[in-house]
Amino acid sequence: MAPKKDRRTLDPVTFEVLKNAYVNIVDQMAEQILRTCYSFVIYSRDFSSALCDPTGDTIMQGSGDIAAHVGTLHLTAKAVIKKFGNDVHPGDVFVINDVYQGGTHFNDTRLFAPMFYKGELLGYAQANGHWADVGGAVPGSFNVNALDHMAEGLRITPVRVYSKGVYLSDVAELIAHNTRAPSDIIGDLQAQAEACRLAEREVQRLCDKYGVDTIKKSFNEVQDYVEDMTRQRISDLPDGTWETIDYIDVDPDLGEGLVPIKVKMTIDGDRVHYDLTGSHPKSVGSFLNCCYGGAFAAVVAGTKMQSPDIPMNSGFYRVVTVDAGPLGSVVNAEWPTPVAGFASGPFEKIMNAVFELWAEVLPERAMACTFNLDYLLIGGRDTRHEGKPYFMWYDWMVGGWGARNGRDGWAATGPVFGVQLGTQPFEGQERLSPVLTTCHELMVDSGGPGEFRGGLGVQKGGTLYACERTVVSYCCDRERSITWGLWGGLPSIPHGVWVNPGQETERYLGSLFSGVPLQQGDTVQRPSAGGGGLGDPLKRDINSVLSDVVEGYVSIERAKKDYGVIVHVIDIDLDEYKIDENATLAERARIASHRKEWLNEDAAKIAALYRDKKLNMLDLIRQYGVIVDWGSGELLPKTTAEFREMLKRRTVPYWTASGQAANATLKVA
Repeated sequence: MAPKKDRRTLDPVTFEVLKNAYVNIVDQMAEQILRTCYSFVIYSRDFSSALCDPTGDTIMQGSGDIAAHVGTLHLTAKAVIKKFGNDVHPGDVFVINDVYQGGTHFNDTRLFAPMFYKGELLGYAQANGHWADVGGAVPGSFNVNALDHMAEGLRITPVRVYSKGVYLSDVAELIAHNTRAPSDIIGDLQAQAEACRLAEREVQRLCDKYGVDTIKKSFNEVQDYVEDMTRQRISDLPDGTWETIDYIDVDPDLGEGLVPIKVKMTIDGDRVHYDLTGSHPKSVGSFLNCCYGGAFAAVVAGTKMQSPDIPMNSGFYRVVTVDAGPLGSVVNAEWPTPVAGFASGPFEKIMNAVFELWAEVLPERAMACTFNLDYLLIGGRDTRHEGKPYFMWYDWMVGGWGARNGRDGWAATGPVFGVQLGTQPFEGQERLSPVLTTCHELMVDSGGPGEFRGGLGVQKGGTLYACERTVVSYCCDRERSITWGLWGGLPSIPHGVWVNPGQETERYLGSLFSGVPLQQGDTVQRPSAGGGGLGDPLKRDINSVLSDVVEGYVSIERAKKDYGVIVHVIDIDLDEYKIDENATLAERARIASHRKEWLNEDAAKIAALYRDKKLNMLDLIRQYGVIVDWGSGELLPKTTAEFREMLKRRTVPYWTASGQAANATLKVA
């Protein structure tokens, strides 16, 4: 199909006014939710909204929506429409969180309301919010050990919660009282419902001003506009097929070994198609699975970031298509597979794989892998208050984005899952939960080394007090499939949680667990990874390395080991350092001549040196490509072999014996 230059029948001024008005309406919905929600999670901007046409297709997204939500709102809209058909009336509001009907995970609960004008159905408004708890076996509803979705929480198939303007309190309370925070749930539900009513009022106002026929026509034309714009953008690119593979850390049912997430992208004329059929053919034995909606959203988000100027609605989905492969796989899970951890699992793997594929098509936009989204949930009884109510310390981290072509990566940034997620203020967390924040700081050496360095991650810790019957759960990944570099760049650091670090009771819990008991006085600490590096680290400007040392981004030790730059301290109090240029030339030559050999060293011997504290974690990851259990030091042989293969595919081909980068596309930006 040849791209059509313009299918608009509305005059250009009216079209532009209405197109931007729809973005503004969705942003007003966001403001309504932000100002009236009850839960701290939603207040921290874990929500999204949309306007939909009578078929459920999205007319427009807002300017601050969560990437993972954006590609699924039309699917849940269509599920509600299919369920209720013509049994829809002014004042109705419906609720759905069903992952098997287009949702993401059960916490993401959508309120959906028709928009009428003088008795005529114009379309729908939808407001999605991440409810902090929807029941299940553990506080926060992130149950790593769930065997099916029943252990994750309440599945809400499409149900009416307002009927012709009448609030159905019995239905709402049935839902809310199957959670640990019923008052918050009721408050959030009503806030989201009111956001939908706001959208209806604003659309009615536009109908009064421009006429209902103009508004109905514009609903179609803004989607056509996005389709045409996207087709034109794709048609300007070369045809071809590209493929890559990323990994989830492990399938507990199969033992150690990385779990493949394979993505193939084909550009054909004015369309782009993705095929995920080469991914792990079964769901994994944890909740790191996703249904079709989550996989589709990941592809959409990764593709959309290549053209940030194009508005977002269902016109985009006419051009970008996805085959998630056979039902039952890790990226196309079926009922009753648990999927609460979809974002930390397949979603961000697919999204980073899409970034890598587009780096081959648009090298000026290349970016290495970003840190993995994490959720740390501490829940129990708060003894500061009478009645010892439940508390939930629901925490996510900022981290480092991958280095870009010609630029270092961003440090301490929201996850690609949802960049607009707010960093939760400690004061608010400490007021709502008996967890005292003990540290939150940029983490030295967390940025993946490269000619362009990955952004830094952070380290955060918290100590429990005034609590009883408390457990901790953690949803993350990339403890083993560590955030990777591109075009010669090196990886970042692993994710994982430590309890009581540096004390006699120190223990390592890893990156994926649920319901681990904690005691009052325990400290929980974990890092977020930085981004992967881009380009050969031996090509990084030595003064940039020196600057990183001065700023505390890179240690003197890693400046030598990762970049081959020898830095001497002159006056640490005055931040005075000096590079030994002759020693640097010699060290870079030594590394260049040996680094390929290091990736073939006996892995068992390297793991033993780690256990004996003769090598550290970053030595294993960046120099030898060896992955161990970071708590015990036990070698993971299958994982190591796969991790080394990944390095030999993404990194080694761009190294030369002299340390000169082989990729001529660097620095085009």
